[in-house]
Amino acid sequence: MEKAAEYIVDFRGAIKSLTLLKLTHVFRGMKNDEVVRIVGLDPDTRNDLFKVLPALSYELVLEEERDGEFCSIHLKKRDSESHTYLYEKE
Repeated sequence: MEKAAEYIVDFRGAIKSLTLLKLTHVFRGMKNDEVVRIVGLDPDTRNDLFKVLPALSYELVLEEERDGEFCSIHLKKRDSESHTYLYEKE
């Protein structure tokens, strides 16, 4: 059985750029080996998600698609102290 997610970020009905910003904030606050579940992704938003997070900072644990409309992704945080995010802290 897969590990349950400690965090959930929901993109359904949200403004994509603001939700991506929120995701980077949540991801930055996560500890190593914690999992975030991201729900409500369309293909374009999914692609943008992987541009925002540094490739070496996460592991794709699970990806689900239902009826071509709903996508859920589970990402596990890796040690990412030296990686930078597209949206940095000010």
